[in-house]
Amino acid sequence: MHFAPGARTAWHTHPLGQTLWITEGVALCQREGGPIEVLQPGDRVFFEPGENHWHGATSSRFMTHLAMQQADDGGSFVTWGEQVTDDEYGAAPGS
Repeated sequence: MHFAPGARTAWHTHPLGQTLWITEGVALCQREGGPIEVLQPGDRVFFEPGENHWHGATSSRFMTHLAMQQADDGGSFVTWGEQVTDDEYGAAPGS
């Protein structure tokens, strides 16, 4: 996936977890209740099954990542939640 500066997902979960591998740019991700993490090319992050999180680009850099997740027995691989607010996104380091 390729994210333009400022783009991010909504809050979401994956029934069997998700691994992201950052390939270009600078990424942000946050687990519900945790700090916003900054990820560089070559970094990986794993979200546990059912862990509410979001990810995206910084406000000034493009970002590309590979996302790996499996579908559950019903064929679902994601459950989308609320949009990440500008205040939540703006809490990122360096914003």
